[in-house]
Amino acid sequence: MPVEITWWGHATCTVADSDTRVLTDPLFARRLAHLRRRRGAIPPPGAWGADVALVSHLHADHLHVPSLARLAPGTRLLVPRGAPRAVPALRRLAHLRLTEMAPGDTTRVADLTVRAVPARHDGRRLPVGPHRVPALGYVVEGEARTYFAGDTGLFDTMAAEVGPVDVALLPVGGWGPYLGHGHLDPGLAAEALLRLAPRSAVPVHFGTYWPIGMDAVRPHEFHAPGDEFVRLAAVRAPKVAVHLLGHGQSVRPEVAR
Repeated sequence: MPVEITWWGHATCTVADSDTRVLTDPLFARRLAHLRRRRGAIPPPGAWGADVALVSHLHADHLHVPSLARLAPGTRLLVPRGAPRAVPALRRLAHLRLTEMAPGDTTRVADLTVRAVPARHDGRRLPVGPHRVPALGYVVEGEARTYFAGDTGLFDTMAAEVGPVDVALLPVGGWGPYLGHGHLDPGLAAEALLRLAPRSAVPVHFGTYWPIGMDAVRPHEFHAPGDEFVRLAAVRAPKVAVHLLGHGQSVRPEVAR
């Protein structure tokens, strides 16, 4: 069966590979604190079904406990090592099979191998506080090797740490008018493509959530990152097939045989 990627919005994707469903950073909320979902419907109940869910880091738009609570009993949940200590609510999700991961760790899920890789991003749960847990990316290997970057900045050892991949799910924006340290904007994401050299890429983490009452503040940072990434990727990494998806849309990217 061909590998299929579905983007539900923000950093939430379903990767279907080897008859196994992988869900990334599940976020099924219309509103999250000061953020409102401005584009794309809330993912339907069918999107909640997965064999394994990957959580990249502790920020509430990536580790969203109410969304994780909707996952079916027995679902595997991979989180950064130390997450249950930093986010005690994770311990109450007794219906999930939780595994803590650190860079270099691997685990098997059905016919897939999932490997945790480093990310350059603030790992704290809150903007300030002592509970710092390293942010992760993940490489999912089955019929394809799919890299889910989570949130990350560009770093010198990215290609070596991630390794060869067929598909890269790369963040290209954010949820506010300014990107802080530890993020990829369209230009940096295009540079990451040049370094990683995947066959295909899907831009994520843009055009979904925005602060309430700030619709008129730098609106291009909400609307433009996907198209800008496509434009810059064609210049920096023209051999990579970039698939710009709408919310809920899917693609079956080319995979090495």
